[in-house]
Amino acid sequence: MSQRSPSLLDSFNFAFEGIIHVLRTQRNMRIHFAVAVFVLVVAIAADVTKLELIVLLLAIAFVLVAEMINSAVEAAIDVSTSSFDPMAKLAKDIAAGAVLIAAINAVAVGYLVFSGKTATRSARIIDKVVNAPAKLTIVALMVTVIIVIVVKAWTGRGTPLRGGLPSGHAAIAFACWIALTYIAGPSHRFLISTIAFVLALLVAQTRVESGVHSSVEVVLGGLLGALLALALFQLAP
Repeated sequence: MSQRSPSLLDSFNFAFEGIIHVLRTQRNMRIHFAVAVFVLVVAIAADVTKLELIVLLLAIAFVLVAEMINSAVEAAIDVSTSSFDPMAKLAKDIAAGAVLIAAINAVAVGYLVFSGKTATRSARIIDKVVNAPAKLTIVALMVTVIIVIVVKAWTGRGTPLRGGLPSGHAAIAFACWIALTYIAGPSHRFLISTIAFVLALLVAQTRVESGVHSSVEVVLGGLLGALLALALFQLAP
């Protein structure tokens, strides 16, 4: 007896179940969704044109679809083989490469859309606050290190360079992001700040991936470093 074909409603339900499953099981997909929401909020705040919004939506969809295909390929390979197979590894690497290309494309699109709008506004705001000297950057980083050590000593968790609350690496990385944003020239500020922010995120991710810190410790460390550096630059005469 032939099985009944799924109805249109069933097809939609299956599709949504697939999306929910990927969100529940794949950390990268959750990151992509969070970034997508952030980008769309910034797009509204920056008052992008209709064409720019369309390009952003296409870039976001490209990344999400690539990540879902990558997850599907990995699941299919894991089901089909239980031992190491060079071709299976190659297939996974190719699928991951597709996600990387999509992500790089999305970053490029985001930069081209936001660079002009955000760079001009952020430059005006920062220039009003302070024309930061290089020595203030050193002071900001030193204060960040001291505060991290004091907090770790107070909580009694971890060592100055490994583990504990907060993450010292994340604090310094995000303090550097703020410092570089301030000392960069107006014409290159947006690009330098974006690169520094991405690098700070990668530093934070490596601390979680290596098991040295929890996500909470990394987030608190990043906030501590960024806020301390921001406060010092704003209070500078």
